[in-house]
Amino acid sequence: MNYLELRCEVFPKRYVEIVIAALAEFGFESFAETGKGFSAFIPEKIFNKPAFESLEILHQKKIKINYSLDKIPDQNWNALWESNFEPVQIGNDCYIRAPFHPALPDIKYEIIIEPKMSFGTGHHETTHMMVELLLSQNVRNKEILDMGCGTAVFAILAGKMGASKILAVDNDEWAYHNSIENIDKNKVSGIEVILGDASVINNRTFDLILANINRNVLLQDMTLYASALKEAGIILMSGFYENDLTAVSKKAEQCNLQPVRYCTMNHWCAAVSTKK
Repeated sequence: MNYLELRCEVFPKRYVEIVIAALAEFGFESFAETGKGFSAFIPEKIFNKPAFESLEILHQKKIKINYSLDKIPDQNWNALWESNFEPVQIGNDCYIRAPFHPALPDIKYEIIIEPKMSFGTGHHETTHMMVELLLSQNVRNKEILDMGCGTAVFAILAGKMGASKILAVDNDEWAYHNSIENIDKNKVSGIEVILGDASVINNRTFDLILANINRNVLLQDMTLYASALKEAGIILMSGFYENDLTAVSKKAEQCNLQPVRYCTMNHWCAAVSTKK
């Protein structure tokens, strides 16, 4: 899948978060700070240029936005990930590294991730928070859904923590193949990987659902997640900003999910809810 990179400079800088929120609403999936501003990424196949150019945020008189849009072919992502990928330690329990990094002795859960274009290497705030939240759960002998699995880092960690059955789902073909590769590298059994969206859940139910996607997809598919959650089951969600928490929590309550707690990191948010 080809991605488009939108490079932005926002003036005054205090409006950066407002611009990012508007781009996330439009469909941009991830964001990264740059020296002069930030980059935003969106799959080329869903990008609608006329709709983008008519975005209200781009025509606000009080905000000046300088931007450029470039295509990033698949083959460029591998080199980009490998050149920037550093190992990540989350607390004292989890260490995420690439095969070319040295192992860390005395760590409870070591996860080896082949750094390709799939998101979920532990560097992003949302992945970091989700790993911390997952580490706080008792998943032994539980059935888990990793929705929008990316690298399958959550599925692998859940497997190492003792989960009995794990379903990992992603609609990106690169992520699908990368997940299978990473699961094999980590020698974790009991994980099924499916290429698709939330509709592939069918009538399956889970004790714990992990969904680190984005605000729009969470709001769209939360009804499906809730129906797939067992009574008193738990859902961990991230991929949205702190100022989106109200909308996400409201939708959760409409789906018979009771918000329990949330955490934030650099304005990103992760939330925990349980089925009533």
